[in-house]
Amino acid sequence: MIRFYLLAMGVFLTLGLIPKSHRLMNALAAGNAFFHLALTCAALLTLELPVRYGPTLYLDHLNLYVELITAVGFCAAAFYAKGYTESLMEAGELDPKNLKLFYLAFNLLLVMATAALFSDNLALFWVFAELTTVCAAVLVAILSARENIDAALKYVFIVSGAMLFAFLGLIFLFTLSAQVLGEGTLSWTELMENASGFSPALLLTSFAFAFIGFGAKAGVAPFHTWLPDAYARAPSVSAILSGLMQNLGIYGILRMYALLRVSEAASQASFILIAAGLFSIALAAFSMFQQRNLKRLIAFSSVEHMGLLLVGIGVGTSLALFWALFYMLVHVLVKEALLFAAGILHRQYRSNMREDMRDVFKLQPRAAWTLILGSVAIVGMPPFPLFPAKFFILLESAEISSYLTLAVLLLLILAAASFANFLLKAFSRVTAEGDGSEGGHGKETGYRKKSLQDPYVVRAGMRIPTVFMLALALLLGLWFPEPLRALLEAIVLELGYV
Repeated sequence: MIRFYLLAMGVFLTLGLIPKSHRLMNALAAGNAFFHLALTCAALLTLELPVRYGPTLYLDHLNLYVELITAVGFCAAAFYAKGYTESLMEAGELDPKNLKLFYLAFNLLLVMATAALFSDNLALFWVFAELTTVCAAVLVAILSARENIDAALKYVFIVSGAMLFAFLGLIFLFTLSAQVLGEGTLSWTELMENASGFSPALLLTSFAFAFIGFGAKAGVAPFHTWLPDAYARAPSVSAILSGLMQNLGIYGILRMYALLRVSEAASQASFILIAAGLFSIALAAFSMFQQRNLKRLIAFSSVEHMGLLLVGIGVGTSLALFWALFYMLVHVLVKEALLFAAGILHRQYRSNMREDMRDVFKLQPRAAWTLILGSVAIVGMPPFPLFPAKFFILLESAEISSYLTLAVLLLLILAAASFANFLLKAFSRVTAEGDGSEGGHGKETGYRKKSLQDPYVVRAGMRIPTVFMLALALLLGLWFPEPLRALLEAIVLELGYV
């Protein structure tokens, strides 16, 4: 099976360098994502997991599950990319000469993420995770505007700087394994087999350093400062950052935390996760209330959700982990739908600012309803699937402290109020008759006047993935597939939760 993955990576990367046609480049990107999705489904259905290939490659239920989420996100993003990049080129915001670079970075990002997830060696995971940072930075900077380049550089410096701490944590872990085993190793499977014999203090130190790096990649506060700028400046097709970068960071944290669960340092590691998660939720909730930029609002929402994921992991019960894993999937589905809709509104208004969004229901009713339903979903209202995920994580957190549960609940309510406040103010803005601005004051650019009169024609390739991701999330809220339940239960058992 791993040979098919390697073959697919090589073939699609090679073919991606050949075509000059946008349609063919997009088809190859979509084919790459679909091939990864098909191989992942085949591996989950046919292999006796876990299975090891050579000294460094390893497949188990966890990395295949995260790969499945990643592939779904890339499939939707590839469909969306064609129409979105065409509109960027028509508006002069994307140089057609950079189109091949965009799709090369897009395909490389999926390849590097897959290589990271399937690496049993934590050092290799670190290397490939760093390479995803470079690929994602290219997607952020692709428009070549100064603000985009600044956001990309900020992203690289913050995440790569934090990942140096993760590298230091891996050095600690390698030294620790050498003391116990006689020969150092960073093989996760070997470390799991022997972690109970490691020094709890040194193991906790290694985890703390690794958490800084992987937490920055996940967008956890206070290492989140790259996230709002990257979301605000990147093309909306880069919504894959939400599905890939953040889940990759959470994946690294899950692997490291699993090592501590069999040691006496488990409670201290749990405290680190819960404290960081609570801080992330609090910072995001208060920051969201002040936002006037739609993409920055969505970015801080991601910080909030990563915080709740940390709380779910840190609680340390099998039920909390089960729903945290489910949360990783549905968060990606809803967040991509929101970012795709935000991209449509950006094409309409050339802005993500709340004040510039007028006559939204008249000009872009589908995007408006997607934002409304997506906001209902992302704050955890039924019948969307984030509701049971949040409910059971909060329920399990009460076993640690009822005050913790109350604090998280109040912050989640504040975050929900932030979304409601933004949408009410944005969607209530209308254009006064006979004037190109609200209330008849101020001058508008020619484009702005035109945008208020003529709706932006949304291409089918942009509408379909937007609706599909939200519809899939709703389906998971109404029906929990038995194969998905079995997969999540298998991950819980593999990570040592009972």
